[in-house]
Amino acid sequence: MNYQKQSGDLSWAGAVNARHICGAFYRMGRHEWLSASGWDRMREDGITKVIDLRNPQEIHRREYDPEVPAASLSGIELVNLPLETAGNPRFEAIAVPYMNHTGMYQLVCEEFGGHVRAVFENLADSQGSTVIHCSAGRDRSGLIATLLLDLAGYRDQILAHDELAVRGINEWHRVSPRKHPYESYQQEDELQAIISERAAALEEFCDWIGTASSYLLGQGMSEHAIERLRSLTKSS
Repeated sequence: MNYQKQSGDLSWAGAVNARHICGAFYRMGRHEWLSASGWDRMREDGITKVIDLRNPQEIHRREYDPEVPAASLSGIELVNLPLETAGNPRFEAIAVPYMNHTGMYQLVCEEFGGHVRAVFENLADSQGSTVIHCSAGRDRSGLIATLLLDLAGYRDQILAHDELAVRGINEWHRVSPRKHPYESYQQEDELQAIISERAAALEEFCDWIGTASSYLLGQGMSEHAIERLRSLTKSS
């Protein structure tokens, strides 16, 4: 498969949209794309935990996913912390067919603040390096990455991270053996329009949230946990 990696993509075999966020934190698309050697390489790179942001019904092996023995995941903790709860009328009226745009970040933070806090409290408890992922590694992962980058003092990197995530999953749609039910590969002019629109919405979100630390404090996360998390965003 001729998947062309984006700038900064990691060489974890099978991984899509896999790259470093900051400090001890990484992001990628669904973990079922990883091969056994991909899991081995993650472990060699110091990954000790993978946080899956998907809803439980999304988590399953598909026809073209590699078969990976359970032993390949040895030493890496898998944690499922969904960013949403089914049945929320406001969210389901807008997230059609799912959360797929930076314009929904504020909505998720407003409606599911407890879910967001749970993710960050878990991240603050990380002992090694941690990977966050959703399905595409773009939107739910992008929200968490945005807040981590802000917490680390790297707000100027947020738009670049989003563009790489958009380009990464677009490239996957070009080569994927499984046709996506809602998305398809976009040519550069169409892709650039999408990136620009997302960037404008992302800037509005950053203005709305103020700072990641103030938002997380408002959701009940302790100052001690936030400081622990901030130290992890700076660790090498």
